[in-house]
Amino acid sequence: MVDATPGILTSLNTGSADGGAGERVLIDYKEAIRDYRVTDLPVMAFFADPMTTDTGGDIDITFAKPSMSMEQIDEGNTPQYQHTKLRSERVAVKEWGLAVGVTRRMIEDSRFNEVEMALNEARRAVDRHMTNHVVKVIFGSGSADATFGTVAIGATTTEADITTFSTNPQGGFLGKDATFAGRLDQYADQTIAVLSGAKSYNNATNDTAGAIALSDIAAAISRMSKHGASATHLFISPAHYENLLKMADFASVFTNTMAVSGSAVTGANVMPTAPESNPFSGMLNNGGLAGQIYGLQVVVNAYVPQDRMGVFDLSAKPMAYVERRPLTVEEANPGFGIVGSYMSMRYGLKIVRPEAGQIIINA
Repeated sequence: MVDATPGILTSLNTGSADGGAGERVLIDYKEAIRDYRVTDLPVMAFFADPMTTDTGGDIDITFAKPSMSMEQIDEGNTPQYQHTKLRSERVAVKEWGLAVGVTRRMIEDSRFNEVEMALNEARRAVDRHMTNHVVKVIFGSGSADATFGTVAIGATTTEADITTFSTNPQGGFLGKDATFAGRLDQYADQTIAVLSGAKSYNNATNDTAGAIALSDIAAAISRMSKHGASATHLFISPAHYENLLKMADFASVFTNTMAVSGSAVTGANVMPTAPESNPFSGMLNNGGLAGQIYGLQVVVNAYVPQDRMGVFDLSAKPMAYVERRPLTVEEANPGFGIVGSYMSMRYGLKIVRPEAGQIIINA
């Protein structure tokens, strides 16, 4: 449920010699907006290739499964006819909306452009919504979310629980007990026992939130390779990133005497603190990219759950994002512009390449 949030109007200050508390709040808020920094996770660029459709309602996406094989034939005979096996994924397209509480009184009485501020916040709200939705689907994290319709997926969640459309319309990566009859496909010389054992949701070595072990990352890479996927990215939370920096592999370069801001500092795991000396000071300023480990591009972002991290093959986008209608303004009162209007969009998303991700859970 979304609770209505009343705005603060400058007209509340009428008669106050000092401008009133309402005006001071607005001015302080305007200054805060100026200094505001948005933590962004460009989820669509990472996880999905957006597609548009002219039809409403649920969308079906079809994939070809490995099904044909060569056979030896005798002279004069013809081979048997073979057919393509298909797998279908249904994407539920729903409408989402946001009503911006802008009135003519706000426009007339405000001493600065409240409409612009409201629309800027509405845009950020849409960004937050999309990021939260994609993250909950990708990581299968948290409890069931009634707003997004997502479910919590753990290490013991079965493949049937993930693929049942009525209970989990947005899907997930490979769960426990996957079979060739479902989304699991034969690859190379790997047996069904090996492939079904290389499921996508696994408990971490350490069950503490934010704990990270290189052995867990290596195991995730190995499980993906058995399905024919090549891991390209590692997504971690700031808590994981802190523990990653504390590992000997990353801290050993700082264990000897080094010059920090012109003075020598000796000791174990010395980390320079001056901005001009600290090699990690600007690491998170460009989309959260934090170098590489095991050939994976490490991405750290505050939206990633602190009890989960993900290893993905993003050369083939694991998620389908279907857009029926982009964000548009529905003018409820023609001629009055933003007053009484609302914004809405129609979209749906679902994980359609289950072999392209591995989730490590600090359970």
